[in-house]
Amino acid sequence: MNIFIMGAPGSGKGTFSSRIKEEFNLNHISTGDIFRENISKGTELGLQAKAYSEKGLLVPDEITNNMVKDFLNNLADKKNGYLLDGYPRTLDQALAFEEMTKGTDLAVERILVMDVDNEVLTRRITGRRSCKKCGEIYNIYTKAPKVENVCDVCGSELSQRKDDNEESLKVRLGEYAKNTEPVIAYYEKLNMVSTIDASTRTIEEIWTEVKDVLNK
Repeated sequence: MNIFIMGAPGSGKGTFSSRIKEEFNLNHISTGDIFRENISKGTELGLQAKAYSEKGLLVPDEITNNMVKDFLNNLADKKNGYLLDGYPRTLDQALAFEEMTKGTDLAVERILVMDVDNEVLTRRITGRRSCKKCGEIYNIYTKAPKVENVCDVCGSELSQRKDDNEESLKVRLGEYAKNTEPVIAYYEKLNMVSTIDASTRTIEEIWTEVKDVLNK
């Protein structure tokens, strides 16, 4: 089973990707993982990507697409397929990947979209706090620590990421609407999209639906 998981920042992709990976024995891969591995190993594609990044330029789709396909082809343990997070980010990437993998065991089979209202996303992102010492994560709106700004687990001070603010979120949501929503629309026309309402239900309720969708 080959899956793309998509959703705006704060939609729960990371939470449910971990569960999907374990439940269905899939390789969970992010484009960040792919870039880091290619750059650290000094592959030809990695060196090309690094050259663009060091100049502050976006890595061209052609390099990204080839890097993703090459990475998937060379997985040591292909398991039952892959769960790809963070790709494709644009319609051009989606079309190129489709062309490269058509008729192969790397072709994507299902697009899982975590759908969350912007108001809920804003509360999730701006309310997020984390403990640098033990890694525990909180949200001042939905999972507040017992003592303000103090970790329940180890008593350390909590911190907030610099980009976890409304201004940064608006930029990220704008990029998502501009680049990624057309990808979802394209796959919807092919009847490949399963949209999960991940706004207000509990994690277990959402997880039940995700499992039902993928088991079909």
